[in-house]
Amino acid sequence: MASILDEYEDSLHRSVSVQQSRASVGIPHSGYVNARLEKETPIFNKQRIDFAPPEKINSLVVSSNQLCMSLGKDTLLRIDLGKPDEPNQVELGRKDEAKVYKMFLDHTGSHLLIALNTSECLYLNRSVQKVRALSRWKGHLIESVGWNKFLGSETNTGPILVGTSQGQIYEAEISVSEGSLFSTNPDQYFRQVYTLEEESGPAPVCCLEIERGMEGKFFIIATTRKRLFQFVGKVPEGTEQQGFSSIFAVHADHLPSFREFPANLGFSEIAFYTPKLRSNPRSFAWMMGNGVLYGTLDYSRPDSILSDERVWVYPPDIDITVNKPISIVLTQFHFLLLLPDRVKAVCTLNGQVVFQDLFLEKFGLLTRMIKDPTVQQIWIHTEKVVFRYHVQRESRDVWKMYMNMNKFDLAKEYCKDRPECLDIVLAKEAEHCFQNKRYLDSAKCYALTQNYFEEIALKFIEAKQEEALMEFLIKKLSNLKPSEKTQTTLLTTWLTELYLNWLGILQGDPSQRNLYLDTREKFRTFLSSPKNKDCLFNNRASIYELLASHGDTEHMVYFAVIMQDYERVVAHHCQHDEYDEALNVLSRHRDEKLFYKFSPVLIQHIPKKVVDAWISMGSRLDARNLIPALVNYSQSASTQQINEAIRYMEFCVYQLEETQQAIHNYLLSLYALCRPDSLLSYLEQAGTNPNRIHYDLKYALRLCAEHGHHRACVHIYKVMELYEEAVDLALQVDVDLAKSCADLPEDDEELRKKLWLKIARHVVQEEKDVKKAMACLSSCALLKIEDVLPFFPDFVTIDHFKEAICNSLEDYNKHIEELKREMEEATQSAKRIREDIQEMRNKYGSVEPQEKCAACDFPLLNRPFYLFLCGHMFHYDCLLQAVLPNLPAYKQAKLEDLQKKLAATSQPSKSHHRPKDADTVSLGKGQQSREQIKADIDDIVAAECVYCGELMIRSIDKPFIDPQKYEEEMQSWL
Repeated sequence: MASILDEYEDSLHRSVSVQQSRASVGIPHSGYVNARLEKETPIFNKQRIDFAPPEKINSLVVSSNQLCMSLGKDTLLRIDLGKPDEPNQVELGRKDEAKVYKMFLDHTGSHLLIALNTSECLYLNRSVQKVRALSRWKGHLIESVGWNKFLGSETNTGPILVGTSQGQIYEAEISVSEGSLFSTNPDQYFRQVYTLEEESGPAPVCCLEIERGMEGKFFIIATTRKRLFQFVGKVPEGTEQQGFSSIFAVHADHLPSFREFPANLGFSEIAFYTPKLRSNPRSFAWMMGNGVLYGTLDYSRPDSILSDERVWVYPPDIDITVNKPISIVLTQFHFLLLLPDRVKAVCTLNGQVVFQDLFLEKFGLLTRMIKDPTVQQIWIHTEKVVFRYHVQRESRDVWKMYMNMNKFDLAKEYCKDRPECLDIVLAKEAEHCFQNKRYLDSAKCYALTQNYFEEIALKFIEAKQEEALMEFLIKKLSNLKPSEKTQTTLLTTWLTELYLNWLGILQGDPSQRNLYLDTREKFRTFLSSPKNKDCLFNNRASIYELLASHGDTEHMVYFAVIMQDYERVVAHHCQHDEYDEALNVLSRHRDEKLFYKFSPVLIQHIPKKVVDAWISMGSRLDARNLIPALVNYSQSASTQQINEAIRYMEFCVYQLEETQQAIHNYLLSLYALCRPDSLLSYLEQAGTNPNRIHYDLKYALRLCAEHGHHRACVHIYKVMELYEEAVDLALQVDVDLAKSCADLPEDDEELRKKLWLKIARHVVQEEKDVKKAMACLSSCALLKIEDVLPFFPDFVTIDHFKEAICNSLEDYNKHIEELKREMEEATQSAKRIREDIQEMRNKYGSVEPQEKCAACDFPLLNRPFYLFLCGHMFHYDCLLQAVLPNLPAYKQAKLEDLQKKLAATSQPSKSHHRPKDADTVSLGKGQQSREQIKADIDDIVAAECVYCGELMIRSIDKPFIDPQKYEEEMQSWL
């Protein structure tokens, strides 16, 4: 095993040397570039707004991208940040000395409340230009407003809560409509619901927040300078519009739950963080005298929404008696404190200051810091200048804080898209688990890091943690790329060795039975893993050697099955005399080659099951390849066992309809050896047509002759059409069988007669049975008594075949009479033929003077012509012109030759060329020669009517226009 580790380490050291050479030019071994090529953008990126106010800024609020700013004494500036170039200025219309004390803008940016220092309150809706005074609110200095985020709309605030400087909490509702804006007061009602107190009495209500939890439960948070109150209660369904009076009424007789701190800033402020795509805040930060109370909001709690609370004290450079914080805003991981000349950002995870931004004196003292909850932008203003902070990638360094806090899951969550940071977290987690002896968890983490493989492996080896080492190797193996074949091979081999060692140790300890079974299952899962399949297959020889060296035959068989090395599996079962298991493997995987290889062994022990398996394979097996196994088996087995071989051969012949000669020959040999009755039925079923017989006739004949199966030999002789041999052999068995053979050559009467003579001779000479000999005469019409008489001995009296002789004589007489009748009929037929010939010679036809040629339509008598029995008449030349193109080439040549001979004769032409039947035959030699030529021409030209004969029928598919003259004909029609 050490050699495997050394080889793997050498491979890794080679890669490390390459990495170190790369590191010399700035690339570390892990492959991650840690150097920042450019300065990273700060989390809080400040931007000064290009805006020069004409008067000093008293107050500024932002919500839903709507910014409202109070300038000087009587001016209000509204800006839609989506359209910053279109500001809207509204005059308050106040002629007294009243100043803006505070402004409050709802979550939709539609409703603006303006609290004046004269204990008055004004209202301005985003859709109108005129400020309205809220008469019911007069006499109260407004400190805070709790907006209703669940029922509020652009024209109606829904029930809201209002906190005053005297500690009273009022419930109010503001509603405006375009039609009644100037005729009704916008404030629908204004009623007190509660009063907040501290030890000294009523205290200003610094902040109000309304949140809704599950099942219709509402949580109301109210703060004073030192206390944070919570009011919890349900508003009955359908009565939300009636307000929150019922929640405060519960606490009319006793104080609600609250948090109190001794120090006092003279005011307090609470901020909330709401993630994107959520309606409820997730965390809060309350700025008060002792520091910042930070925690999360748990809406499932029954009595308090605040959870995981902790107090982060102010940084050392903040002295609440000299430079106390002015405002606070909360982001996902930081809260920002506004001081008169700077902004500090404190991480909520560890309380450390991570950002500080100092403002120049020329901008003046910082007045207020607020956050737009919808777009997560932070706004700061002085009396002269407005600044805006963009929060960018706030979670970039959170992973490091969680890692230092040993909260590794959270650390990995916040660096999952930064592999170089994730590697650091995993390495730290792995080391942490290792130190706490959580070796398996450590191995899983180490496998995901880029640390040197050999260092980690040796670390687990030194700690004697083989199980953790195996887990590390498994995870490392799963993370390798397909191209890393060498590492994959080494890890796979090493893991196999470790598993086998571990299984060997556990198997010898009965108390570790459950652990052994669990480890065995893991090992089998490892062997059967699809990802490891290729590697295991390519190195199966090494794995087999490892399994063999440990003597683990169980897993050797299991591995062979996974590798589909069924040959090894079957061979293993055969070596251990597990023939049924071997056959089950063959039947399950249905590999033809394995059947061919192991059938000779298996059929010696379980013949019936093997044959059943062959039959179940059907046509997938080639029976010719199984014949050697059957031959070996049949040579050493009994007759009953040979029946299994016959059963499979019969299945091949009758079910699979095999036509291979070797199969049929082998079946014949088995029949001849053990089943002679089946032999003859098989031969008869095969038929007598040699072309359709699939066995070797000569082999079958020799086989049947060797085993004395004469009837089978006779049948084969008949198939081979060796009828004489068939009859000779059949006479040794049965005369009736010989008779059936003698009638077979139906087309050869001479041979048939010869065969019957053989039978008759055998009956007369061998059996000396005259009656049976006479029966032969009646069975074959070809035999006569005179054919049989020579076979009888001289001493046989005529009485034995007197009747046969008489019958023969009668047959001769009948035959003579029949011949006489046929001669008379032939004489009469010849006479009628002579009369028909004479009649045809005397036959004639009449032609009228006005008759015309059927081809040219000119008068017929002007030129030599032909008259046909059908009535058609043609000039000689017209008929020749019609017939000549349709004559075969050899007839055209013959006709041309005859015309030349006719022209060469000295006999002058006659005025009329008569048809052949009308020509007279001269006695002179020259005249006879000329007439013969003319007769030969007539035989060719006038053999039949051109319109009624076969010539017209053959030309039915001939085009009316010659294709070669088609263009010419077409042009003539244009």
